[in-house]
Amino acid sequence: MHQTRNTLSANIRAESVDLLNKHLASAIDLHGQLKQAHWNVRGPNFIALHGLFDKCAAEAETYSDLLAERARGLGGEAEGTVQRAAQFSGLLAYPLGVADGQEHVFAVSGALAAFGESAREAIDRAARLGDADTADLFTEISRNVDQQLWLVESHGAPQ
Repeated sequence: MHQTRNTLSANIRAESVDLLNKHLASAIDLHGQLKQAHWNVRGPNFIALHGLFDKCAAEAETYSDLLAERARGLGGEAEGTVQRAAQFSGLLAYPLGVADGQEHVFAVSGALAAFGESAREAIDRAARLGDADTADLFTEISRNVDQQLWLVESHGAPQ
């Protein structure tokens, strides 16, 4: 941890940085999964899904920046390499060989739902630590992930 005039205790800041880096790994993984869907989707809804997955990927990239910059602002290091993401992401691996739009909708919605659930758990964890600003950041991310999930699930087959 580097020196900062942030008034949170060093212990709270260190635990928050760990929490942020865990989610940074998952956000980087989520971005890659969304680009995988964007690049490989095929079928009658190609153009709509291609564009939607790209928009979702851009949002995931924003999450990565927000998480990394908060970690740095707390005096920590942002651990945002692909190797760290592969090692620490909490997401399931994205299925390769998928082309069908509905299969991508299913896989992407699963990844978004898992990331959103993890963000909601992080809200509670950050609040218990006493880091309201990090909790607020996770609230912002959670709200946005829920919107992205709604948009993706809207392309699924009616049940």
